[in-house]
Amino acid sequence: MNKNNASSLVMVVCLLAAPWVSAIAEEQLAVGRASVVDGDTLDLHGLRVRLASVDAPESRQSCWRDGREWPCGRRSALALADLIGARQVSCRWREHDRYRRAVAHFEVAGTDLGGWMVERGWALAYRRYGLRYVAQEQRARAARRGLWAGWFVPPWALRHDNGRAVSAESYAGT
Repeated sequence: MNKNNASSLVMVVCLLAAPWVSAIAEEQLAVGRASVVDGDTLDLHGLRVRLASVDAPESRQSCWRDGREWPCGRRSALALADLIGARQVSCRWREHDRYRRAVAHFEVAGTDLGGWMVERGWALAYRRYGLRYVAQEQRARAARRGLWAGWFVPPWALRHDNGRAVSAESYAGT
């Protein structure tokens, strides 16, 4: 058996063993209906998967707009759930985070979920893990969409309990 046949046989076995997951040169692929855990995490067939290169408000996080507190974490998750609806998503990943979640790039009907969330202001470009969505964040910030319509603590700062609220005017993009 030559190398190409062996490789094809391994792929067929993977596809038969788990039809929704396949190995492609170390990259994993999953396709199916997903449920939203929060604005940057999905559950796909029991697998927790985090959107790569973005960070969304924590589920219970509040932000401020027009002098009022509002549940930006819930709103972020709802925006993602509304986008996905009952459609199938596909995701590709090569790595896992420290919480054992796959870190993946997702699509639904050709739309990049991470880019969509950042472009609409429901998530931030997570520069610590990549610069892929910085341009989308800059557009959302300039248009004052989503989180950018008021004040919020960046999610990474909130998790480390060292954050102060920022706005479109005061954010340094760190």
